[in-house]
Amino acid sequence: MRYTTLGSTGLKVSRLCIGCMSFGGSDAPGFEWTVGYDDSKKIIDRAVDLGINFFDTADVYSNGRSEQIVGKALKGRRDQIVLATKVGLPTGDGPDERGLGKKHIRRNLKRSLANLGTDRIDLYQIHRWDYETPIEQVLRTLTEAVRQDGVVDHLGGSSMWAWQFAKALHASEKLGLERFKTMQNHYNLAYREEEREMIPLCRDEGIPLLPWSPLGRGFLTGKYKRRSKPSNVRYRKDRYLKGRYFHPEDFDIVERLQETAGDKGVTPAQLALAWLITKKDVASPIIGPTKVEQLEELVEAVDIKVKPADMERLEEPYRPHPVLGHE
Repeated sequence: MRYTTLGSTGLKVSRLCIGCMSFGGSDAPGFEWTVGYDDSKKIIDRAVDLGINFFDTADVYSNGRSEQIVGKALKGRRDQIVLATKVGLPTGDGPDERGLGKKHIRRNLKRSLANLGTDRIDLYQIHRWDYETPIEQVLRTLTEAVRQDGVVDHLGGSSMWAWQFAKALHASEKLGLERFKTMQNHYNLAYREEEREMIPLCRDEGIPLLPWSPLGRGFLTGKYKRRSKPSNVRYRKDRYLKGRYFHPEDFDIVERLQETAGDKGVTPAQLALAWLITKKDVASPIIGPTKVEQLEELVEAVDIKVKPADMERLEEPYRPHPVLGHE
């Protein structure tokens, strides 16, 4: 495994991060495609064995079960791990059980700490922008968690418009509040709209990227075929998968990816991930394996060399997309 310094945090993280949205269990409403504790622990244990020290989850994943699984599986190894979680999406039906108001953040932060079995979170991220709570108030609440309570070390953002991220960074500087130090955004070979505004902003501000869905929720593995409707559980139960991909231009990219991967003697998934790792702004793509075999395949991507000619060949079929992933 290779490692990099995560921007201004000083944290040393593996070039791959384990995304824990896949951990929960088939009986978790809305997350029926996820795996339970035993399978999750096998993946976590193998990831640690392979040198991965970075894990990302969220309070909303499998209704908190993902955090519980991660905490239990990593018990006794906490000091070896860089642990990230997120807040902001609905975790209940009440009006204060969503968003980035002070009540919701403080309650869910306490809950996340308990679920994860830890007294601190290395990277606490806002899951989405809150249009109803002023960003200045959000930053004040988060700054308290860092400076007063000492339960959060660093703050990060996730998918939003570039103007929103710029506004948050300006507010931090103006008011002397904690700054977002990472950006977890939707970025992969089939979705590159972030290259227009967000990535140049992050580059200018020295903020590293932690791309989510680097394989397009499995779409970039090549397992889905043009004009063939999938029947697997992930496709049937994960509304974001079929809503974000499966357009004709997406299959143009997959087919080019398959051709190039074949020429290089690697799998499409490995090459799609290697393409992303090669991007200088990317620190650690967030992968979501549901099997140990998938994890072992993806780890090999860290050492795949993608030449400029390969990059050009892979990127050529891309066409502009509607902005996806801010919801």
